Amino acid sequence: MSALWQPSPNFGPRRDGARPDIIVLHYTAMPSAQSALTRLCLAEAEVSAHYLIGRCGTVWQLVQEDQRAWHAGVGAWGDVRDVNSRSIGIEIDNDGYSPFSHMAMVALEGLLPGILQRWAIPPERVIGHQDMAPGRKIDPGRRFDWRRLARGGLSIWPQVPPPVPPAQTVPPFQQSAQAFGYRGAEEDVLAAFRARFRPGATGPENAEDRRVMAALAARYPVDPGGAGA
Repeated sequence: MSALWQPSPNFGPRRDGARPDIIVLHYTAMPSAQSALTRLCLAEAEVSAHYLIGRCGTVWQLVQEDQRAWHAGVGAWGDVRDVNSRSIGIEIDNDGYSPFSHMAMVALEGLLPGILQRWAIPPERVIGHQDMAPGRKIDPGRRFDWRRLARGGLSIWPQVPPPVPPAQTVPPFQQSAQAFGYRGAEEDVLAAFRARFRPGATGPENAEDRRVMAALAARYPVDPGGAGA
């Protein structure tokens, strides 16, 4: 996948010699890719990403992958607190309410394999901004097609076993969420989890939330001890 080089001044070295082992997906929430490109390259804005994908499928690279772009902000994934130093950020041109364009998704599917291979990043560490900053960020939101990425081996989708009685055999939601990688208040984590894995779900936490979250934690634990803590 070739990208247009449009350098941003908003970057620095990765701290303590860190290498990227997470990919964070965002939406721009701006009127156009060009307006997002302008902001991401504006020194006063103090924000950037490694890549920007337009709705038409154009890909711009703003920061070299071995450098620390300023896209994630405050948050965590598992024990990673400085997510910027451990991640590659990809902004996708979308207003936050509309479906993501077919061409943008095709471009993302063309971009991700090379990044995953270059840095030996497993698909379970392709996450959304909302995953690492629940309660603070909501992108890429409920309209992003995570299942499509998972079908191509570029992210994950839960494989939930049939219900097993009694219900007490399923761990508490927050316990599984911690083992999977989420950090934050339970209601914020539930909203982020549902936006990604159960976008049609509403109301209080329920048994299906617990089952899906437990399945994710069992298969993709960032903290193998967390599920039993």
